Amino acid sequence: MQDKILLFIPAYNCSPQIPRVLRKLNEIPAGTFAEVLVLDNQSPDNTGAVAVAILPEITSAPVTVGRNQANYGLGGSHKVAFGYAQRNGFTHVVVLHGDDQGDLHDLMPILAAGQHRKSDACLGSRFMRGSSTPGYSTFRTFGNHVFNLLFSAAAAKHVTDLGSGLNIFGPAVIHDESVRRFSDDLRFNCYMLLSLVDKNRSFFFFPITWREEDQISNVKMFRQTLLTLEIVREYVFKRFFFRNADHRTAKHALYDFNTLATTRKESAV
Repeated sequence: MQDKILLFIPAYNCSPQIPRVLRKLNEIPAGTFAEVLVLDNQSPDNTGAVAVAILPEITSAPVTVGRNQANYGLGGSHKVAFGYAQRNGFTHVVVLHGDDQGDLHDLMPILAAGQHRKSDACLGSRFMRGSSTPGYSTFRTFGNHVFNLLFSAAAAKHVTDLGSGLNIFGPAVIHDESVRRFSDDLRFNCYMLLSLVDKNRSFFFFPITWREEDQISNVKMFRQTLLTLEIVREYVFKRFFFRNADHRTAKHALYDFNTLATTRKESAV
């Protein structure tokens, strides 16, 4: 089956960075992505409008800019993109965060070698051999290594990153209905990772470069630490609950977006 890859760019308060992210798409060979979907998660800083203004410059792929119908969180934005991929026949979803910390060039060798067809998920890792994190604080790096060790012990599998912003997901993940029950916030990636292990999905980590420049983190560190530890406890001691409970705080009936602009021809979808 021929690849039909959706590049999904979740964006929240990324108006300074989203022009850089979109312009870099022209460095990628045309045809790599069947479509690019930029999802503004109800940003108060006009991220969506800034992205729309860049569209005439993008020549490597058709681009759709949308605005989520509610603030779904990062995890909820993934659910919007997975739903779009299901409806439009995409075989894979590549995730690239809109704050310009990740670099698409890091996953191009994986696509070129066809490794994404052999795995259910290819996960970018900021903390494995070959990775680089310029600008990342020593404290945050240490904290991530500690959590990677905890999750490795819980999953009985070597974990090198709980969730970066550069990943590839295949059909088994895109069409997995249990994903809907994952948390809609930043914990989404943790639930995804442990679910991949629990369901014996095939996945691997690959090294990436992750920059800290003008990005602003939305993470509340202490609260996030406690919530992440709770996921480990659920997985180890309450496996049935982990597998079957609805882990969302707000249970949205629908995950969808309104289109702000698109360069896609209708026949392409």
